[in-house]
Amino acid sequence: MRNEDFVPPTPRPGPRLRPVFTAAALACACLTAAGCAGDGGRSPSAGPGAASRPGSPPPSPSSGQPSAPATSPAAGPLPRGPLTGRTVVIDPGHNPGNRDHTREINSQVDIGTGRKECDTTGTATDSGYAEARFTLDVSRRLRTLLEEQGAEVVLTQDGDRPFGPCVDERARIGNKERADAVVSVHADGSATGNRGFHVILPAAVHGGGADTAKIVAPSRDLGERIAGNFVRVTGSAPSNYIGGDTGLDTRDDLGGLNLSTVPKVFVECGNMRDPEDAALLTDAGWRQKAALGIAGGISGYLKK
Repeated sequence: MRNEDFVPPTPRPGPRLRPVFTAAALACACLTAAGCAGDGGRSPSAGPGAASRPGSPPPSPSSGQPSAPATSPAAGPLPRGPLTGRTVVIDPGHNPGNRDHTREINSQVDIGTGRKECDTTGTATDSGYAEARFTLDVSRRLRTLLEEQGAEVVLTQDGDRPFGPCVDERARIGNKERADAVVSVHADGSATGNRGFHVILPAAVHGGGADTAKIVAPSRDLGERIAGNFVRVTGSAPSNYIGGDTGLDTRDDLGGLNLSTVPKVFVECGNMRDPEDAALLTDAGWRQKAALGIAGGISGYLKK
């Protein structure tokens, strides 16, 4: 798929390296494997949404007014656990409704170092399973796993708005929540034969409204932990076409990262255009493993 504001990067030649995951990244997190209901980036992208706070009608991104971020639909207080007192923002890439709102999502927004489309439609498998459906399903599963550990989880959208939010608004939601960690969930849309996952890290960017100096190092720590746990839990290998076999890729052209003031990464869970990866991405059991892998990385980062 294509991440929210992704533009396929120019291939970077170089030696292929072995994964550089830290020991902490490979540590096993104590997470339950319980699933949850629900139904994803690097070429053009798509995305799902977050559950809005009760009583808040989903405002239109074109109105210029930020929408209320989605909180958990769970009733009652969160259980106490190792992540009690921590706030995590989950950003399901794209929105299933984006394809019906091309004018709105093609509008330009400021990403700090320039201007870019509000959002994109995302990719899909050859059978038509949309990235936006994938990202929303994995994000909901991830929310459940983190809440079981006591974390306060906010989704940028939960299928509760007609399109968007725009990439700049997605960043603002994490900033406003003063999140301890933000993870944007995606699936790629590259060529057949390109397989595996990768985690996108923010580059050092300073210009316009963007200044990532304070989040580059903690975001890398978060990304390495997620990558290591993703390998362990899902059995998937790091991307064979991005990141030199490390599973890590640094980008300076994504508004969702450039405008963030809190640690944030993107996770491209696999390539929807490759038949073997697509078979995994469309399997509910594997999507639960993907959520567990991401949750383990977030948990390890927050408990360090």
